[in-house]
Amino acid sequence: MLQIKGLYKSFSVGTPLENRVINGLDIDIRQGEFATIIGSNGAGKSTFLNLIAGTLDADEGTIVLDGQDITDVKAFRRANNIGRVHQDPKMSVASSMTLLENLSLADAKGESLSLRKAVSQERIEGYRERLKSLELGLEDKLYTKMGLLSGGQRQGVALLMAVMKRPKLLLLDEHTAALDPKTSEIIMRITDKLVEEDSITTLMITHNLKHAVQHGTRLLMMHEGKIVFDVSGEEKSKLTSKDLIELFRKNANEDAMEDRSLLSL
Repeated sequence: MLQIKGLYKSFSVGTPLENRVINGLDIDIRQGEFATIIGSNGAGKSTFLNLIAGTLDADEGTIVLDGQDITDVKAFRRANNIGRVHQDPKMSVASSMTLLENLSLADAKGESLSLRKAVSQERIEGYRERLKSLELGLEDKLYTKMGLLSGGQRQGVALLMAVMKRPKLLLLDEHTAALDPKTSEIIMRITDKLVEEDSITTLMITHNLKHAVQHGTRLLMMHEGKIVFDVSGEEKSKLTSKDLIELFRKNANEDAMEDRSLLSL
């Protein structure tokens, strides 16, 4: 479904600060897989997602999505098939617009629809039902500006917007990191629900080791721009947070263990 071969990305090339962040990365993600991605700061996790989304250009390598080579496809065109939720709740929604307007724009992505058609009464009722299923009390806030909602509510809406057009691929870049623990668990419940409903192929970066082992069907560990550990199925289901700490010691290095945010248990 998603095939990545020989991917490289460096920054500040030709200067004393040159830094190779992605270093010959190869990975195949199968249709319907939900892969969690862990790694210390600087491992290349967010750069990896940016390369897939097209917000960064690869130096070398190929990215194939559902049989189509998208390596040189512009980000706005990739967005028709790729949904994304960022760490900052404000990055995935338009804070100055109402909840209804945000949902309408997401619903009209890739279509030649006027705003009037997008917000027909039938669609509004459909939005209410989808919002009600999130259990965040949003079904009666359609005319509230997004900036007035809580961070957790915004992330819930961002998730709904990201999957509204049933993307081929969903990218989650530490989408619970800015939330308190209780809200983080709520958003993970919503994530599982939305991903499972349409069997959406998903890549999720997380610094929360509990989330890494409890969610998803596959776990990837990155270090120095490569995949150093890859586990799925029954083997993944048996992993614990403590197992992951040991894997960091074995597959990364002792310095990685100093990243306290990584050790969220």
